[in-house]
Order: sequence, then C-alpha cells, then structure tokens
Amino acid sequence: MADDGPLKMADVARLAKVSMSTVSRALADNPLIPEDRRREIQRIAAEAGYVINQSARSLRMRKTQTIGVVFPLGHDVGQLISDPFFIEMFGRLADEITTRGYQVLLCRVTDTSEGWLNRIIQSHRQDGLVIVGQSDQHEALNQAAESYHPLVVWGGHLNGQTYCSVGTDNIGGARRAVDHLLGLGRKRIAFLGMLELPEISLRYEGYVRALRAAGIEQDPALVIPAHFSFETAYEAARELIESGTEFDAIFATSDIIALAAIQALAAAGMDVPGQVSVVGFDDIAIAAQSTPPLTSVQQDLAKGAKTIVDLLFKRMAGEDAPSATLLPKLVVRKSCGGTSAG
Repeated sequence: MADDGPLKMADVARLAKVSMSTVSRALADNPLIPEDRRREIQRIAAEAGYVINQSARSLRMRKTQTIGVVFPLGHDVGQLISDPFFIEMFGRLADEITTRGYQVLLCRVTDTSEGWLNRIIQSHRQDGLVIVGQSDQHEALNQAAESYHPLVVWGGHLNGQTYCSVGTDNIGGARRAVDHLLGLGRKRIAFLGMLELPEISLRYEGYVRALRAAGIEQDPALVIPAHFSFETAYEAARELIESGTEFDAIFATSDIIALAAIQALAAAGMDVPGQVSVVGFDDIAIAAQSTPPLTSVQQDLAKGAKTIVDLLFKRMAGEDAPSATLLPKLVVRKSCGGTSAG
C-alpha cells in the first residue's frame, strides 16, 4: 500500500473485506464478532500497521481510560508529594490502576477554594477519581459525592459522610500505640498532630480514650499542633521541649513527625527511649532505618490501594461500593523501649 499517511480504519475494512463497524468491534474485542473473525481482523490490522487512535476512541466512547489521583493540600501547602507516605501510596495506587489497563493522572491541589473538586470532575479528563487524604475538604467531598459516583477517598470514616472512603481504624491504631506506652510506665504522653484534619482528629480520640481508660487526665499542654513536613514538625517538637512541660513519651500522628521529634530530642540532649519513648503512625519504609528504629502504627498501604481501586472500578460500573476500614498493626522497635506489641 502506498505511504500516503496513517492507515485508516477504512483501509483495514477494505483489506479484511468487511464493514468499518465490524473492524471497530473486532479491534475492541467485542464478543458480537465471532472470535476467529476477530483474531483474523486483528491480525490483518497489525500486519498492515494500523494503530488505534486512542483520543478519537475515547471521544466516541466518552471514556478516557484514565484515573485521576488527587492530593488536596490546602491545609498544608508546604507538604509535597515527595513526602514518603505519599510516594508509597501513589506508587501502590499506580500499580493497581495500570494493571487494569488504565493510565494515571496525578494532581496536587493547593488552591482548595470553593468549586475546586467540581472543576476537576467537569474537566472530563478521567473516568474516576481517587482522593488521597480528606485534608480540610470533608464538606466538598460530601457535596461532590451527591452527583459524582466514581469517587473513592483515602481517609477516616466520619459521621454524616456520604462519600466512599477507605482507611485505617485510626482510633484503634492510636489507642493501641498509647496503651503500649502506658504499659511501659509512661504517663506524660505528648500528642503531636493537626487536630483539624479528620484522620488526625480520630487518632486524637484514640489517644484520649487510652488515657481515660488508664485513669489519666488529659493535659492540654501536651497537645502540640504539628504539620507533616519535617521542618515544621521539628520546630513543634523543639517548642514542646523548650516550654518546660514535663513529658516522658510522644505519640506522633505520622512517622515524619515522629522522626523530626527524635531529632529535636537528640539536639536537646534527651535520650530516646531512655528519657522519652516515641511512637509514630504509618510505618513508612524509613521507620525501620531510623536511629533508633521507630515504633509505629502500620497502615497496610498495599491492601489499602487495592481496596480503593477495587471499589472505584465497581462504582465506575454503576455498582454499590460501601466504605472500608482496615485493621492497624503496632510494629514495636527500639524508639519506645518496649519489646512486644501492645
């Protein structure tokens, strides 16, 4: 055939002596075309060098074969996707999505002014959305879920929630961590985290429940606001140390906050775990490599990513897919001074 431009579907139809609609169905593996005939048409198209125009096909099918993965960070614009937790979560989500033959569209959102999520939805650049973290956007997520079904959020399950979410039992995980510290004889346990975030507020609830069950009154001076970036978490821990408030343990609501606290304690000449036990949350890869190795509440991100994508594809198919909660695990290492999980 003369080289006068890209091969068209009409050319394949002429070579296979069938209609263009038959070629279209055969190349899409439509079962309406008998398998032998499908394979023959696909062979003819491949040998002739025909390449499917995915953009045109997407327009016809109103499908993009793309899943949007969105990180809303309006609460902390200094937090980057290079954050170790985000890197691992995104990697696992991308593996699950691409295994299903879809592409991934990554979006970091720092401008969460009114309508930000609707603008993403109305762009029609994706067939479904995964939102990593609720940030301070619980109401925006609720509103979007009223009319947009293929949406799954990584985060805590909240009262009055209408969107589908997947996340760890934050209350149970935090309580297990604090119970373990209490079992080690620690009584002045500081809490480091951002209470305005849904997952962190749930971890705070677990912290308070553990103290209450042990008959210990919660001291507001031990509740320290701490952002997720290492630098700001280090400053929060340093301020706690310099405040003169007595404490013998830190429950940090992320591993990055915990690792920053350990470094701040070391800079102040305080021994971990001799003087202060430290426990984090997430159990990211570097937790086991820190000095001392960090005790942490493990979130099963492999299972979490698979569950998110499974539920999303069900919702894309119009099926009902309720929220799911994963069980946490306390991984005990030297930073708390203990030898077994609580």
